[in-house]
Amino acid sequence: MRTIDWADGAVEIIDQTLLPGRLEVRRITTVEELVAAIRELAVRGAPALGVAGAYGVALAAKQHGGDAERLDAAVRLVTTARPTAVNLARGAARAASRLPGGFDAVLAEADALRDEEIAASAAMAARGADLLTELCGNSPRVLTHCNTGALAAVVGGTALGVVAELQRRDTLGPVIASETRPLLQGARLTAWELGRLGVDFRVAVDSAGPFLMARGEVDVVVLGADRICANGDTVNKVGTYSHALGARRAGIPFVVVAPESTVDLDTATGADVEIEDRAGAEVVTGVPAVNPAFDVTPHDLVTAIVTDRRVIRLDLGERVAPR
Repeated sequence: MRTIDWADGAVEIIDQTLLPGRLEVRRITTVEELVAAIRELAVRGAPALGVAGAYGVALAAKQHGGDAERLDAAVRLVTTARPTAVNLARGAARAASRLPGGFDAVLAEADALRDEEIAASAAMAARGADLLTELCGNSPRVLTHCNTGALAAVVGGTALGVVAELQRRDTLGPVIASETRPLLQGARLTAWELGRLGVDFRVAVDSAGPFLMARGEVDVVVLGADRICANGDTVNKVGTYSHALGARRAGIPFVVVAPESTVDLDTATGADVEIEDRAGAEVVTGVPAVNPAFDVTPHDLVTAIVTDRRVIRLDLGERVAPR
């Protein structure tokens, strides 16, 4: 089952707000419905958001193909639905470049992007599993954060795709999944996916991660990214920075796995990224709250970045951007 796809004139998504209690496919026929689904995190994860952006433009072309003004407004609505993940805007822009060819051309481009993300997941899984074996030996004990499996990437996944590949190779140790505030994407989604994979895992509160590393219960931290800046700074779900600090103190590798489409050479550093702040009501009731959805991990805390095309060993002086 694909996290997001086009079927019979509409976008179909697995509604991630209902998991793990219920597995349900939501059918979306308008741009407005898709934008609402993106904002409420019914569809999420950098690779899946790129595909959502492209299919959003296809919906816009289907709805407003004869009205240039309304079409432009609909494309802008999709592009800006969430500001931090670069894939959403890139997917929308790529599909929009085919608008002169009409709806069929836009849909063909969106389908191509979907297929590329599926292939990228397989490539990342293989590269990442090889790297973790090189860094940690057989049966590494992994800590992961947020949700980076098939739910975030059409099929397969990024960091959790690496975990799944190690499981297939029978060379995976126990996994710790951070619960991931504010919406418990680890406790709800990653735990659900790990259970379906048959992985030996435990869920831990976010703040426990660095202590578990210090106690010697983790060999490597593996997680995804919503944007990788030109200098190697990574933007990911809030809590990632804390895990990076914990990994550095414990002397264990900190590995980021994300598709090449998440690398943003136009953004110099993490300081240049707009960080999405979500409603305080997601975490508390009746009192003020600060609720950033993402944080920035400086590149000097990252051991390696794995994409579908390359492994970048930042710890060895390699760079994201060409020299």
